[in-house]
Amino acid sequence: MEPKYKKLIGVIVLIVGLTVYAFAAMGLGVAYVPEMWMVELLYYATAGVIWVWPAGKLIAWMSRPKASGGEQS
Repeated sequence: MEPKYKKLIGVIVLIVGLTVYAFAAMGLGVAYVPEMWMVELLYYATAGVIWVWPAGKLIAWMSRPKASGGEQS
């Protein structure tokens, strides 16, 4: 796949995925996390960091050069 298309797809997936993740984390936090400031702080700090791992994998995929597997241009 051409790098410019990988980057376009990656950016769209990253924006949509992060938005969905943020709303899901917020919804779970409101529904299940007790209203104690320390528990809320730990939950939202953890939820705020967890998204970095899949985003890093996606960015690594976007940055990989095009594979030159015998195709002729």
